[in-house]
Amino acid sequence: MASSTGDSGRRKAGGRGDEAGHKPDAPGAEEGAALPAITRTKEFVAEVQAEFGKIVWPDKKHTAGTTMVVIVLVTLISLYLGGVDLFLGWLVQRILG
Repeated sequence: MASSTGDSGRRKAGGRGDEAGHKPDAPGAEEGAALPAITRTKEFVAEVQAEFGKIVWPDKKHTAGTTMVVIVLVTLISLYLGGVDLFLGWLVQRILG
């Protein structure tokens, strides 16, 4: 039973592949086993490079504008939460004090 991990059916159905001391993923266990892994790695890297070529990066103006929006919102939310914290602290002091 072959799986998507590439073990090509070396393991018994339902087994874990380690019966009788068998180490299916031992380095150098099979001489030609590394070649498909290298080929898959090269294909993966080529696909990643192709996908990176499709990315449309934002320009400097858009990035600066978005950064300013984030800074303003973080500042406003921080002031709001600080105010609520001060008010609740004052309220608790009035009730308990």
